[in-house]
Amino acid sequence: MRLGCALSRKAKCLTIGLRINTMKDTTHIDHMAIAKIEKGILAGKYKNCYFTYGRRSDKDPNNQKNSLSFQKKQTVLYARNNHFILAPITIPGFCTDGVISEKHSGYEEDDEFTVNKDGSVTVTISRPKFRRLIGYLTKGLIKGVIVLCYDRISRNSTDGALIKKLIRQGVDIRFVWASYEKNASGSMHMNADQMFAQHHAEITSEKVLEMIEEMRGQGKITNRAPVGYLNKGNMDWKPQDPVRAPLIKKMFEMAATGEWSLSDIVGWANEQGFTMTAMRRKRSENEMLMDEDDEDAYFENTPKIERPLTVVGLHKILTSKFYMGLTMGNNGQWVKSIAHERIVEPALFQQTQVALRKRKVSIHYVEKLSLPHRGIVRCNDCGRVYTPYVRKGIQYYYSRCPEDCPNKSRNINVTDLEKAIGDAIKQLVFTESEKAEIDAKTSTDIAIMENKRQAELDQIDRRKRKVREDLAYIGTNKLTLLRTGAYQPEELLAENDKLTTELNLLLGQEAASDASMAEVIKEAIKLSELLDSVAAIYDSAKSTDREIIIRKVFSELTYSNNMLQFKCKNSLRLMQSRLLPTYDPTGNRTPLPSLRSSCPNR
Repeated sequence: MRLGCALSRKAKCLTIGLRINTMKDTTHIDHMAIAKIEKGILAGKYKNCYFTYGRRSDKDPNNQKNSLSFQKKQTVLYARNNHFILAPITIPGFCTDGVISEKHSGYEEDDEFTVNKDGSVTVTISRPKFRRLIGYLTKGLIKGVIVLCYDRISRNSTDGALIKKLIRQGVDIRFVWASYEKNASGSMHMNADQMFAQHHAEITSEKVLEMIEEMRGQGKITNRAPVGYLNKGNMDWKPQDPVRAPLIKKMFEMAATGEWSLSDIVGWANEQGFTMTAMRRKRSENEMLMDEDDEDAYFENTPKIERPLTVVGLHKILTSKFYMGLTMGNNGQWVKSIAHERIVEPALFQQTQVALRKRKVSIHYVEKLSLPHRGIVRCNDCGRVYTPYVRKGIQYYYSRCPEDCPNKSRNINVTDLEKAIGDAIKQLVFTESEKAEIDAKTSTDIAIMENKRQAELDQIDRRKRKVREDLAYIGTNKLTLLRTGAYQPEELLAENDKLTTELNLLLGQEAASDASMAEVIKEAIKLSELLDSVAAIYDSAKSTDREIIIRKVFSELTYSNNMLQFKCKNSLRLMQSRLLPTYDPTGNRTPLPSLRSSCPNR
């Protein structure tokens, strides 16, 4: 059964056939036991039992009820005093002996929702344990849940609506610090708690963000300082690491000379015993969902590791302005820090950046193989260039396309390629039937188009005369227009500039229309005859001479799956479009001959 709620954006919609999320990086979980527990839940073994639920918000750490241990103590004591049976269920990443503890801001909610075909609405619940709990309660697999107070289970309107629907469906939700009667008065009481809880969450979030922005504006450091500084949990002061800071300064000095490569500096630093700041490995998803007791054990049993410096890590150090005494402000701008001292002087930092930029050069081969058509053809799907190479005395072209590129033909024989390009050149030449068609239309369609062009020229000429008259009037009556108040000086200048711009635009349009359609067709036929001669020369030319012709005729050649596509130079676009205002670019394709089976795979 699909519920009216959804996982976070990266998760799938919840189903009651719940799967236990096991830790990917651990081996001590008893998967057989977990499967047995899940089977018991789905069979209704615990339908008369309760869960307890506690939530800790990182944005409100000083509130007593924000402590998970305090919530656990109060809810378990409430269950014992009222003879409620807690479900004896322990599932890693979800609950321990029926006690669910979640570290998440209940205020955060997603604004997106989906209206399904049946009229139901799918919304987003960002708390994974709460989402799973809702699934069990909706199905009736668990009788109810015990929470400390209303704002521990709901601090936004979406979660509040779900809680109220569960109560109306008969789910037993108990609150240790409150009691809501099942009438209008109790509903109003719950709505008031919901309103104040959400308001308190919003105020808390705003205060936290305002505090961070204020500190950043003052030049304090609200995040972890990079290697070379000590993080003591104080945003007001980040002292230098007495061991690493001198070595980092020396790295800047070595890089600034331009005589040391980054790999050489890394080798030197590792010889000096330089390591990155000690860090624990990244926690898995289930480890981030651990209870407080398990979390303490994780920190005790997972030591911090000092990893060696790498070239990537060195580049981040050498390009960070933090070492120059700056810190990141509110708008992504570096500002002067009052919470740490610089390790390098600004002059040394700038000298290092100059030296690093000099290293950003492309690799060029001293001696390239003298092979034609280098860099001319690209893959039509991924854009990778086809590079020439020789195998057993035969020249081929190979494209190093990525694995997901749909182009399956990545090797081209030079003979096949040149033949296809020659066919493309011949496609640009007018055939005898096309010439006859052009002659037949000269007295009809061309005449109509010429009349239309002449009408446009007349219209442009009339508009030009009107603009010139307006400009002459402004020039002659400038003082009168200003004295009468018809124009302010700024308005008069703006109007004059506007008319001048329009006149220049009209002159440009007129120049563009000077050539008649008949003259255009005449020139196109001459160009076609020249291309016919070029095609004949191309057939008998050597590869080096063919390359010259190709570069003069085509601006782009792409190849994919045995199909060559082309674009002509601007001067030949008329031939490619066949005198039509628009044309189908998919028509400009030339199929290559089937590649020889002897063409090797590189």
